Amino acid sequence: MAEPRQIDVHHLGNPLVICCFELDDVIVDPGPESSHHTLLEALDAPPRRILLTHIHFDHAGATGALVRRWPDVEVWVHERGAPHLIDPSRLTASATRIYGDDMKRLWGEIVPVPEANVRVLHGGETIGPWRVQYTPGHASHHVSYLHEPTGTAFVGDVGGVRVDGGPIIPPTPPPDIDIERWHESLRTVAAWDPARLAITHFGSYEDVDAQIAAMHEALDRWAALARETDAESYAAAIIAEMNQAPDATATQAFLQAMPPDTLWPGLDRYWSKKNG
Repeated sequence: MAEPRQIDVHHLGNPLVICCFELDDVIVDPGPESSHHTLLEALDAPPRRILLTHIHFDHAGATGALVRRWPDVEVWVHERGAPHLIDPSRLTASATRIYGDDMKRLWGEIVPVPEANVRVLHGGETIGPWRVQYTPGHASHHVSYLHEPTGTAFVGDVGGVRVDGGPIIPPTPPPDIDIERWHESLRTVAAWDPARLAITHFGSYEDVDAQIAAMHEALDRWAALARETDAESYAAAIIAEMNQAPDATATQAFLQAMPPDTLWPGLDRYWSKKNG
């Protein structure tokens, strides 16, 4: 059984930022619409299914455009994310308040997905060779997939961001960060005993136990730092960590995959909710 194929969608023209995975007639996390022409050129054949770990634009933004091109493709998504695929107006309006005039350059066109194409997931399903588990912590609508024949766990952002074998950093944008649930999701993935982790930012790694252990540690360390410091100091610490990546290309990919100024607010919101 062949391993999943990595497709670098070269978001904004840069490598190692967003990885779509192709396996047989399935693609996982196609990336944003702004990069979907790169994906189209790289695909071996039209997919029958698009599996989404969650609906953030850097993972799922191209989905509607792909369904428009291939009207029979099936889209898998968690029940909390499905309504926003079918009608992305609220999600798009919220993102536009954040990104403003840069919205289209970053993410492109956000195309609705017809309800008939959507397969709603709850977590706990086994569908053919695929097992599905609900894995919140990064997002309340996050799922992970185990492809049993290859032992590959497609974990989106739950497995952290790790570029070119560099440091492992948790992506923590608002509004859904929940450290306790994230730890539990990591334990859920570990219980699968996968041969490799496939992460969207970026690539596949076979040192599964080490990566999961590093993510447990990183979650607690960065959450504690966010509680003790302000946004500016936190961003500076994150940038220093990113600078430990193997080279300037990897550091740039880190900065683009999870902009440092987006990370403290998610943890600050988490602590505010936790402390009531």
